[in-house]
Amino acid sequence: MTPLKIGTRGSALALWQARAVATQLERLGASARIVTITTRGDRRQDAPLTSIGGKGVFVKEIHDALLGGAIDLAVHSAKDMAAVCPPGLGIGAVLPREDPRDAFVLPRRDDLDEIAMRDRPGVHGHSPLFGTGSPRRVAQLRRLYPAARFEPIRGNVDTRLGKLDAGQVDALVLACAGLRRLGLEDRITDAVPVDQCVPAPGQGIIAVEARTSDESTMRLLEMLNDPMARTALEAEQAVVEELGGGCQLPLGVFAEIQDGTLSIRAFASSMNGVSFLEGCITGDAAGARETGRRLARELASRGARELLQP
Repeated sequence: MTPLKIGTRGSALALWQARAVATQLERLGASARIVTITTRGDRRQDAPLTSIGGKGVFVKEIHDALLGGAIDLAVHSAKDMAAVCPPGLGIGAVLPREDPRDAFVLPRRDDLDEIAMRDRPGVHGHSPLFGTGSPRRVAQLRRLYPAARFEPIRGNVDTRLGKLDAGQVDALVLACAGLRRLGLEDRITDAVPVDQCVPAPGQGIIAVEARTSDESTMRLLEMLNDPMARTALEAEQAVVEELGGGCQLPLGVFAEIQDGTLSIRAFASSMNGVSFLEGCITGDAAGARETGRRLARELASRGARELLQP
């Protein structure tokens, strides 16, 4: 049996995700081999994402390899993907969602109360410095910590944790999902509730792409699909698609299903975080995309598209 070639980035988290997919495929009797692809985003670790094209720089080379036949499927963090797949590609499977929340990560010697105190005038002499380059996170966390400063920080998780423990920043803001998958759950100081910091669309979800013309691979991937995570992702991507927001704009969307009812929460702000809009909607889980579009249209009627202009 010819192994299916799985394309992925080379970070520890990306490789973990690819291995998780490979393991599930092997349980179904398929053979799989992981192919590591270096993307523009990986090569330009010195530059903020906003200056080199946003999170899309983490998927272009992988898409090219998939379309060109160098790989058979691609494994992505769904939050790195555009709301619409390139022509000829489609999402064959969505794996069960891990914790979608953002997390505060503090040095081992500190705790969240200590950092919070630094936001008060006259205590410690300075406001907290948070390491994150995400406009979405900055816009929302400024409301919780009005005096905080934010420093773009990139690199793999271990690199960022090293900078934190060396004192370069007071705290990191990372995704709970990545930390948990890498066995670093003990580094999560506090998970931020989704109503205080709405996650990025697709955060915590692993998506597997394949060529739509490759019917055998697409049928195989269907067996890995988690319906609830797939529905949530479709709803979140529908909001992004309708608003025309990119993955590096201050737009948060989170969908969840309880007792067959779909709830979607969204946050959109100006790039400087001064102006923002929030919205929430419920609907039938069977109509996830249309429910997402309805929320997007409601936000658009209040000026969301203008806010999201870079």
